[in-house]
Amino acid sequence: MNLMLRRAMLCFATDRKANVAIIFALTMVPIIFLLGMTLDYTLALRKREQLNAAADAAAIAAVRPAMLTQTTKSVIEDTAAAVFAAKANLPGLAAAPTPTITVSDSGLTRTITVAYTAESVNNFPGVLGKQTWQVSGSATARASSAPNMNFYLLMDDSPSMGIGATATDISNLIKYTSSAYQSAAASQNCGFACHQTDIAHDGGSKDNLAIARQRNITLRIDLVTSAVNQLLNSWSNCPQSGISGGVMQCMAALNNTTYKAALYTFDLGLNELAALTTPTTAGAQVSNISLMPVAYQNCVVVKTNCKTDNGTDIAGALKSLNDKMPNPGLGSNTANDTPQEVVFLVTDGVEDKISATCPNASFASNSRCQQPLDTTMCKTIKDRGIKIAVLYTEYLQLIADPNTGIQKTDNWYMTWIDKYDQPTSSTGKIAQNLQACASPGFYKSVQNGQNISDALTDLFIKVASSTASLVQ
Repeated sequence: MNLMLRRAMLCFATDRKANVAIIFALTMVPIIFLLGMTLDYTLALRKREQLNAAADAAAIAAVRPAMLTQTTKSVIEDTAAAVFAAKANLPGLAAAPTPTITVSDSGLTRTITVAYTAESVNNFPGVLGKQTWQVSGSATARASSAPNMNFYLLMDDSPSMGIGATATDISNLIKYTSSAYQSAAASQNCGFACHQTDIAHDGGSKDNLAIARQRNITLRIDLVTSAVNQLLNSWSNCPQSGISGGVMQCMAALNNTTYKAALYTFDLGLNELAALTTPTTAGAQVSNISLMPVAYQNCVVVKTNCKTDNGTDIAGALKSLNDKMPNPGLGSNTANDTPQEVVFLVTDGVEDKISATCPNASFASNSRCQQPLDTTMCKTIKDRGIKIAVLYTEYLQLIADPNTGIQKTDNWYMTWIDKYDQPTSSTGKIAQNLQACASPGFYKSVQNGQNISDALTDLFIKVASSTASLVQ
C-alpha cells in the first residue's frame, strides 16, 4: 500500500499536465487571506481617521472662547463628550466608543485630551480568526484665554499738549497769537495754546487757548481726547455686531472677558477723573480731559509755584498711580484670582518740574529740571508684574510755515529739548526712555499730524490680544 502511494505521488509530481492550475489553486489560499486582511485593515484605518477627527472636534469645542469661562469640569467634559458622540457613531463599529476626557487648567491655560478605543467589525472574521480590529487614538487642544484686565489710562495734560495738532495748526496758532491778535507779550507768536487763568497779568484779554478755540485750531490734547473717546465710548469698526461703546467694550466681547478702566490726567501731579470702574462709566468722564491751567507767564500756581514755568511730573504721576494699583493676578476666572493690571501712558515724554535732582539733564533756573523721563518708577511698577503700554506723542520742534515770516524755530525748544530728539525724535533719548519704560512690545510713537486715535486703538488691541492662543 505504501509502495502504491509513493508511486502515485511520484507520478503526480512528474506529470506536467495542468501544472499552472494546480499552482494557482495552491496560492489562492494565502492570497485570499491577504486580501481579506488588507480590506479589514484598510476599513479599520478609515474608521480611525474618522474617530480622530471626532476627537479633534471634541477637544477644540472644549477650549473655544465661550468654554474657557466655564470652570465646572463636568460641564467641560460633557460638552466634549457630546461633540465626540455626534461624530463617532459610525457604521462598521461593534459599538459607539466612549471617550476618556482629561481637563487640565493651569492659570489662563486649559488643556483638553480626548482619547478613545473602538472595535472595527471585520468583514472576513474567519480569515483573521477574530471578529473585530481594535483602533485607538487621541487629540489634545490647548488654549490660553484672554485675561480679565484693569486698565489705568494716564493722559498727559501739561501745557506742552497744547501744541497745534498738525503743521497747519501750529502755523495758524503762531499766526493768530501775533501782536495783531494777542496783546500779552509773553504769549505772542506761540505754537502752544497755553491755558492762563490770569492773562491780564501779562497784559492780555484772552489766553492762547481761547484764541485756538475761536479760530477752530486743533490741539494735540484734542486728538488725545478723541483717541480716549474711541477707546471708551464710540468705535464703528467692531467686528461683532450689537456691541455698544468703544474699543474696550468690543474687545471684551470678542475675548469673552471683563475689562475695567480708570481715567487719569497728569501735570504737576496726578488728577483722577474716574476711579476704576466699567469702561462705559469711565467714558462719561472723557469730556473732562483738558489742558492744565497756569496762572501766567513764569507762574504756574500763584504763591506756591511762581518762579518759573513747569508742569510735567511723569515719574511723580506714575508713583501716585502705583500707590493706587493692587498687585495683579493672573486674570483668570478661578476663585480668589484677580485681574491683571495695565497702565496706558500717553505723553510727549519730557519731564518739566521743580526737583532736587535732575539725573537725565542739567538744571535750568530755580531748580527747573527738563529731562527725558526718569524710568526708575517704570521699573518699580513692572517689577510688581504690572504691564505698561506707552504711546509717545513725539515732542517736535515748532516750525511755522516759512512763508509767513513768523518764528521758524522755538528758542526754548532748541536750548533745552532738541538735543534729546537727536538724531530724530523717533530715535532720540526721549523715545529711548519711553520705550524702556514700556513693557516689551507695548510701545508706539506718533508724530504731529498722524492719527493718535488709530495708534492708541492699535496699541490697546495688541495688549488685549497678547495672551490668546490656540494650539492643537
